[in-house]
Amino acid sequence: MKAYVFPGQGAQFVGMGKDLFDKSPKARELFLRANTILKFKITDLMFEGTDEDLKQTNVTQPSIFLHSVILALTLGDDFRPDMVAGHSLGEFSALVANKTLTFDDGLKLVAKRAQAMQQACEMQPSTMAAILGLDDKDVEAICNGIKDEIVVPANYNSPGQLVISGSEKGIAMACEKLLAAGAKRALPLKVGGAFHSPLMEPARVELAEAIGATKFSRGICPIYQNVTGQSVTDPDIIKSNLIAQLTSPVRWTQIMNNMLANGVKEIVEVGPGTVLQGLFRKMDKNILTSSASI
Repeated sequence: MKAYVFPGQGAQFVGMGKDLFDKSPKARELFLRANTILKFKITDLMFEGTDEDLKQTNVTQPSIFLHSVILALTLGDDFRPDMVAGHSLGEFSALVANKTLTFDDGLKLVAKRAQAMQQACEMQPSTMAAILGLDDKDVEAICNGIKDEIVVPANYNSPGQLVISGSEKGIAMACEKLLAAGAKRALPLKVGGAFHSPLMEPARVELAEAIGATKFSRGICPIYQNVTGQSVTDPDIIKSNLIAQLTSPVRWTQIMNNMLANGVKEIVEVGPGTVLQGLFRKMDKNILTSSASI
């Protein structure tokens, strides 16, 4: 069985998507349509912008989405997934690729999500940190023990790699305690805010309205969703999980375990970077991995 997986924020790079634009008339048409939908030339920023341009949330998220989705759509008959999943933002890419969402609706939701998250970030100083070399339960216990600040597990990326999210003070306190408890590293991340935490509640409320007004169809294959790690096909459940995603942790470790338990033998990463392939290889060294290309 083959799974296609879609990366999230952090995978962006200057020049992303330019090869697709140059090689494929279909890709070119979709990129130009994206410029019209977004009402600014995101292609200029993707192809010829700066690293700083691409770090802006309202640019980063649509850029990664476009690179991933347009690549998937240009694969044509070669795109034959038995299952899909996406890490955080990548879940929207996966839902367009498996035809749960249309290209236009997916892009509009991603643009709304990016705007709402940016606004939520500006309400309170907040950040995230990657914790390496400590059991998930130990990280959870230390986060739960910090009572005066918001600190929560945000991304269960693989065993021994968990990202925490919360207020700047809370993250600093947690990192100190986690290192003392035996974590190999506690790395502050260069992000604009506390994604997948209660501090994203204003963004969740705003995105919920947009998702509720958008048509979701039954896709061509199941999607393994971030909030539960489980396989889903029902459009109403997909909607509900997608709304909850902004304030809930990304359960990528659980997604990988469930995909492997359900017989996946090959992982194809669609979009910028190779991070998700690496995480799967940590789980199963015999898994076949590759990057999609046209």
